Amino acid sequence: MRHIDECRIRNGVPVTTTDFPAAPPLPVVVIGAGPVGLAAAAHLLARGLEPLVLEAGPHAGTAVRAWAHVRLFSTWAELTDPAAEKILAPNGWVRPDGATYPTGGDWAAKYLQPLADALGDRVRYDVKVTGVSRAGRDRVVDADRGAQPFTVHITTPDGAQQRILGAAVIDASGTWSNPNPLGADGLPALGERAAADHVSYRVPDLKDPAQRSRYAGRRTAVVGSGASAFTALAALAGLGAEEPDTSVQWILRRGIGGATFGGGTADQLPARGALGLAAKAAVADGRVEAVTGLRIAAVEPAADGRLVLVSEDGRRLDPVDELICLTGFRPDPALLGELRLALDERLQAPTALAPLIDPNQHSCGTVYPHGASELSHPEKDAFVVGMKSYGRAPTFLALTGYEQVRSIAAALAGDHEAAERVELTLPQTGVCGGSGLFDQPEAAEDTAGCCSSPDTLKIGARPGSTGSGGC
Repeated sequence: MRHIDECRIRNGVPVTTTDFPAAPPLPVVVIGAGPVGLAAAAHLLARGLEPLVLEAGPHAGTAVRAWAHVRLFSTWAELTDPAAEKILAPNGWVRPDGATYPTGGDWAAKYLQPLADALGDRVRYDVKVTGVSRAGRDRVVDADRGAQPFTVHITTPDGAQQRILGAAVIDASGTWSNPNPLGADGLPALGERAAADHVSYRVPDLKDPAQRSRYAGRRTAVVGSGASAFTALAALAGLGAEEPDTSVQWILRRGIGGATFGGGTADQLPARGALGLAAKAAVADGRVEAVTGLRIAAVEPAADGRLVLVSEDGRRLDPVDELICLTGFRPDPALLGELRLALDERLQAPTALAPLIDPNQHSCGTVYPHGASELSHPEKDAFVVGMKSYGRAPTFLALTGYEQVRSIAAALAGDHEAAERVELTLPQTGVCGGSGLFDQPEAAEDTAGCCSSPDTLKIGARPGSTGSGGC
């Protein structure tokens, strides 16, 4: 820490500030104890910086635990961070078999919580961050702004309000609490909020008796076209085979084409390809009814109390009992509203990152690894990382987040050469994270693909890699 030799008086004797004990350095405040937030703490420690991780939930990986029943289609080899493993190793942690597929619950219990435990009191739970700013400066004030520490306002478990000072802020709070609505215009459909008791924004856990009874013997509409929607469709189609009068309707804004169900047997992630094939089979054999070209404008109550979906062009569907909206997530910008952030006007991602991840331009395999440079903002030493950094782009993978925070930790430590260096090399088509179908990892072994073996993954590589995907 720097000291200024200005004269002061102590008991009548001139002294300098170097005679006083140095104040401890301010921590780097990390918001969120999920996979990327905890990796950030590990990389900061490796750089000699002190992290303070603030988690709104009662455990590490609170959001991951919310989909504990869902199996990922990424393997363990693609879900752990090298710096984190170095912290875990002295505690007797054994890395799970890299070729197997964990559930969200496995990821939280076997990796995230042990990592948080190893970090000790650097992780605080049940702490809600309500806002971030600069000490004594709102976003309008220029004077001496960069010299002021960050102020992080929190609500503690007992409801008290406090303010924490930080040398830097890394927002890894994710997007899980902010799902996209049903409305095709990006706003909640008319009547969506009134129908809240019958609308879910999560993949159902049909092993839970309460959730099973919610959908068994009923008609459910699933809205969405990604991996989460495929997971829900496959699960509900299976329920329909066991429970009479259970039916499933699949709502898509576009028509069904060659790419609708993913890469199938050619998919570089076999488990993901199998998931799309399961959804395709459910449509083909009539267990799922597909409704295409429907952009939802309203949810209206039917005479019998069920729900009717109304499209932008006035089309009305037959009533359903339940709606499952799986149309993705979006960032909540309010948390950092007093900081000067440069965000793309469409994606709500950092302006330098947005062109690299724009779904209108990029697909799996064309997103290059990126770090502190692409994630920087006019507000120096403030970063948004992880899924939240991608804004409304629907693609992300854990390893990309780990590379983000490795670079940021290097930049905050002053090692700009390391911050600019790419230390992540992936197969040309990428290693993507997401929900999967398999209960047994062996189910994917017969499907070829460049990502089917963790041997394709290299950490610590020199520049010159092709690029990473985020599917």
